Amino acid sequence: MKQIIEIGFSPCPNDTFIFDALVNNKIDTEGLQFDAVLEDVQTLNQWAMEGKLPVTKLSYGVLPLVADKYNLLNSGSALGRGVGPLLICNKNFAIDKDDVEKQTIAIPGENTTAHLLFSLAYPGAASKVFLRYDEIENFVLEGKGLGVIIHENRFTYQDKGLEKITDLGDYWETQTGNSIPLGGIVIAKDIDVDLQQKTDHLIRKSIEFAFSNYPELNDYIRLHAQEMSEAVMRKHIDLYVNDFSIDLGKEGKAAVLKLMEVYDGLHKSEVSFSKEIFV
Repeated sequence: MKQIIEIGFSPCPNDTFIFDALVNNKIDTEGLQFDAVLEDVQTLNQWAMEGKLPVTKLSYGVLPLVADKYNLLNSGSALGRGVGPLLICNKNFAIDKDDVEKQTIAIPGENTTAHLLFSLAYPGAASKVFLRYDEIENFVLEGKGLGVIIHENRFTYQDKGLEKITDLGDYWETQTGNSIPLGGIVIAKDIDVDLQQKTDHLIRKSIEFAFSNYPELNDYIRLHAQEMSEAVMRKHIDLYVNDFSIDLGKEGKAAVLKLMEVYDGLHKSEVSFSKEIFV
């Protein structure tokens, strides 16, 4: 009888691309069965703080808050260069960059990497509202304020008459020299170490299987992609799934530790984060 492990990830094409083979038994899962729990990332972030799932996707912005409960897997991350969130405005309400901190800003979740990167670039911004990522374009279109966009909205905002003010990922790269850690996969620390390593290995196998069939898009990706076109699905995968997704490596781990250090500074925490967070 297979051991069942719940795994949480988002319905976005990059995640369904990564986990399809794992949860739909397209690879040998070596005696394990992974049951998928699909939710938006902010919900997964909240659940991670509650320790709800044994294995889950989360925003790297929440990792410092759960480092006592979870270890970070080497495989499954969204991390890279040129992949960061964008701060946008309605071109009919265009503002000067110097006035950003005076505006109301819609952000895709309080504990997201997007919020952390925005806070690094605009530490004085005080008026923030936290919305689901797919509600932010409409917030900006309606003239309610500025917005920080992620995921597929990066590819669609210009078609809707919205304009970029700041590439927050580019700001991070310029300030730190590191790649941008967006989201990662964590596993509960109380799980047996051998099982942690096997899960890491199987996620890597799932990604390698997915790439072996790419650019074909399977039904699992399409099922959860809502009304996205195939072109946008592929852009999504091309942007967020890369060599760092297969293995963080030295550069990826350095970027994650830098983000935790920046989080520490922004929140004036006295917590010292251990490098032992990695599986």
